[in-house]
Amino acid sequence: MTARLPNRKSPMLNEHTKTDGLPDAPDLVMPQALDRARPRNERMASDKVECNACPVLCQIGRGRTGACDRYANEEGVLVRVDPVVLLQKTLDAEALLVPFTVRGEGDEAALVPASSVFVTGIGASTTYPDYKPAPFIVASEAAGVDMVTVVTEGIFSYCSLKVKIDTDRWLGPEQANVRCKGEVVGHVTTAEYGSQMLSLGGVHHLTGGSKKEGRVTLEVMQTLGNKKPLELTIDGGAQLQIQAGQAPIVNGVLEQRMRVGCGSATVGIFARQFAGVADEVIVVDDHITGVLTEHQAGRCLDMKPAGIKVRGRKSTPGRYFQVANPGTGWGGTDIADPLSIIETCEADAAWPGLRLLMVSTTGEHAAWYVLDDALVPQPQPMPEAVAQVVARIGENCEPSLTTVLFLGGAGGSLRAGVSENPVLLTQAIKKSVVNVTLGGAPGYVWPGGGITVMVDVMRMPDNSFGTVPTPAIVAPLEFTMPLAEYQRLGGHMDQVRSLADTLAHGAWHNDGAPRARRMLAPAPGNGWPIGQPPQLG
Repeated sequence: MTARLPNRKSPMLNEHTKTDGLPDAPDLVMPQALDRARPRNERMASDKVECNACPVLCQIGRGRTGACDRYANEEGVLVRVDPVVLLQKTLDAEALLVPFTVRGEGDEAALVPASSVFVTGIGASTTYPDYKPAPFIVASEAAGVDMVTVVTEGIFSYCSLKVKIDTDRWLGPEQANVRCKGEVVGHVTTAEYGSQMLSLGGVHHLTGGSKKEGRVTLEVMQTLGNKKPLELTIDGGAQLQIQAGQAPIVNGVLEQRMRVGCGSATVGIFARQFAGVADEVIVVDDHITGVLTEHQAGRCLDMKPAGIKVRGRKSTPGRYFQVANPGTGWGGTDIADPLSIIETCEADAAWPGLRLLMVSTTGEHAAWYVLDDALVPQPQPMPEAVAQVVARIGENCEPSLTTVLFLGGAGGSLRAGVSENPVLLTQAIKKSVVNVTLGGAPGYVWPGGGITVMVDVMRMPDNSFGTVPTPAIVAPLEFTMPLAEYQRLGGHMDQVRSLADTLAHGAWHNDGAPRARRMLAPAPGNGWPIGQPPQLG
C-alpha cells in the first residue's frame, strides 16, 4: 500500500507493508543517514531498505518514507527525516566544545561542560531491536563529575495521558467513556479539588480493540502530547475541546475560572467579609454547599441563625451534600435558579428584611435577595459592598486550564539499550542515582516496580511525540548518571562518545554522516537536565 503525503514539500512518499498508516506528519526536514541499505530477505526488492526501528519492519522504496513518516530511503540509505533536538544555554553553544577522549581509552582531555549542550531523545532514533545500544551515549561533565547521558526514543504501548481540566463544570459521570470520532479512547476518572480528570489512551485502547480504535487512540495521544487542540465527547456528558496549556471549551463555552474551593471552603475563607454585609450566605456547590450562619465560621463570628434550610443531605453544621445533580449550572450543579435548593425559611428564625446572598464557588453566578413579610426571598439590586466580596471570590480563582501528563512504562526492553543487565538501571533510578528526563523535561518516576515515568507535556519541546503504526507512541527518554555508575550497571562503555564527537558525527549507527540537529533553549523552570535531582515517588 502506498499513500501520497498531501502536506509535504518533499516528493518522498509513504510506504509500508503491514499496517494501515497514520495521520499526516509535519513537513520533512533535512534527512539524517542511519545505516547503509542492504536487503534483509530474498523477497525484498533490491532498491528497498528494510527499517527495523520498530516491529513493523517497513520495506521502503527509494524516495519514500516508512509508515511512521520518521524514516526514509534516500538513494539506498535509510535516513531519519527529523532533526535531533538539543538544548543549549548559550547562543553560541558550539564555541564551547573541545575534543576529548572517553576516560580509559587514552589521554584524558577536558570534557565539554554539561552546562552548554544537552542531547535529547527527540529525533534520536530507537534501540529496536533492543539488543542494540542506545543511539546516543554522551559523556560530559557537571560540577567536576564525569557524567553520561543515554539518549533514545522509547516505543510505548503501555502509555496513557492523564488530563486535568480545571473547571467547576461537570463533564460527565465517573467511568463514562470518552470518545473521539466515535471511538472510545479513555474514560472519566476521579474528580479532584476543582478539577475534572480524564484518563486517555492505554494499551487496551491501543491494541485491545478494533484497528480503528487503536488508530484514533494513537492520534488522540499524539495530538494532545504535542500540545494541539482536540475535540472529545463524553457519554452522558459534555462536548469538549481541550489543548495543553489552554482553557477548555465545554459545550461551546470557553471556561474562565477554577473554583476557589468547595462551598464550605468558600464560606470559611470569606466569612468575615460576608458577615458585615449579609445576614445569610449560601455558596452553591455540587459537592459541599455551604450555609454561613450554620457553619462553624458563622458561629465563631456570632452570626444570628437565619433559619433558611437547604435541600440535600446534611453533613456537618453548615455543610450539605447532594443539593442538586451535577451539571454545568451554578457551582457545577444542574440548577439555573438558586432558590430551587431552598426548602423553607423557618418562621421562628428568619425575619422580614433578611439579606440573603447566593453565590457559586467561582463567583460567576451570584444573586441578592431580601425576605419579604411572607419570608419569601425577593430579588433586589446587589449592594456595592456585596458585589465587592463576590468579585473577591472571582479574584481568588485561578484561571481554568488544561494540563496533559504523559505516563509511560519504560521498564521493558528499551533498557537493554542502556545496560546489559537492565534491572540494575531500574534499581539505580529508584536509588536516585540516575535522573530520567523526557526531551530535557523532568520526569516523575512512580514508586513500585518498573520504570513508570510521568511528565507534563508543557515542559517538553513542541512536537516531542511521534508514532509507529503498531500502534504505539514514540517519546524521548534520557538517562543521566555519573560515568562510574554507568560502568557499574553494565553500560555499553564502548559506545560512550564525547559531546563534540556526537555533534560532529551523530548517532553511533550513523555511518559517518552528520545528522541534522535543532538547538532549543531549555523550557523556563525546568532546570538543566544534568545535575537536577531526580523526580521520584
